[in-house]
Amino acid sequence: MGAETLFGVHLVTLFSLSGAVVMPCWLLLMVAPRWRVTQVLATFVAPLLISALYVSLLVSHKPPPGAGFNSLTQVSVLFSSPYALLAGWIHYLSFDLFTGGWEARDAAQADISQWFVAPCLLLTFFFGPAGLALYLLLKLTLRRGLGATDALA
Repeated sequence: MGAETLFGVHLVTLFSLSGAVVMPCWLLLMVAPRWRVTQVLATFVAPLLISALYVSLLVSHKPPPGAGFNSLTQVSVLFSSPYALLAGWIHYLSFDLFTGGWEARDAAQADISQWFVAPCLLLTFFFGPAGLALYLLLKLTLRRGLGATDALA
């Protein structure tokens, strides 16, 4: 990435800033998941802020010719754009953080110790769906089953 900018700010700087927004939230989810401030920041404020950046990236630049979502080749072309690549990264940051916030909130409601949930959160931070799968398996194991309402809650 070179001199690409959004609203006069280099994309490299926006990449760093988006990471700086979510990192404290992940730390709070791991050490103080039941604190109301943690839940507000991690499941609302930070995802909203970086989602606004995501939308700005989407609407400010056209995808390259041949880009799309119908094939791996089209996705590869899409991510050849630094704007789309940053948007994709922010997509991960936002959804993974939102998922981690849900895991922490759900664990608190199910009275699951934060010490059991912390490894799930760490895995969600690094590998999104793998961490969610681990959390769901943890919940299934500790609760000895999920009712239909639990799966939807």
